[in-house]
Parts: sequence; C-alpha cells; structure tokens
Amino acid sequence: MDRIAQLLRFLDENPGDSFMLFALAKEYEKVENQAEAFLYFQKLLETDPTYVGLYYHFGKWYERAGDVEKALEIYDSGMKMAKSQGDQHAFNELAGAKMQLSDPED
Repeated sequence: MDRIAQLLRFLDENPGDSFMLFALAKEYEKVENQAEAFLYFQKLLETDPTYVGLYYHFGKWYERAGDVEKALEIYDSGMKMAKSQGDQHAFNELAGAKMQLSDPED
C-alpha cells in the first residue's frame, strides 16, 4: 500500500495526531513534493507547537528552500520549546543546526 495514502487514512481517523502530520511531511519530502511537505509541517506548527521534533526538520526544509532567515527563526523557536520541555538532546541538535547555518565555513 502506498505509504502516503496509508498515512492520510490514519490522519482521517485521528485528525489531531501530531505524529501523523509529521510523518506525512517527511513522506512528502521523500517523494520530493516540497509544497505538500511544507503544508504538513506548517499545519503541525499551528496545531501543536510543542511537538519538538518538528523544528529541526522544518528548519532544514527552509534551508533547502534557501530561506536562511526563516530557518534560523524556526531553530530559535525550537530551542525555546525544547528548553521549556527540558529536552536537552533536541536543544543541542537545534543549536548545532543553527550554529552551522550561522557560520557555514566551520
């Protein structure tokens, strides 16, 4: 069965499922449908900004799109959310992505 179709069915059954929104965004990235990936990342950000796993991947999406400023903004937001949740691993991952983007020569 097509993975995207399966995830869409799961999302229909559980419309508020943050993981399904995230999984759909990642699946659309895999098939190089960046517009759909963006829509699912954005919807997840709007409906569940506490979903810390979103920020790294959404920031990377913006990096690939060439919007460094927006990527940095997403990383900053994610760092704040990770800190508020006590998620040091996510905080460090986001800080590393931000540092690499801020100083790409290193």
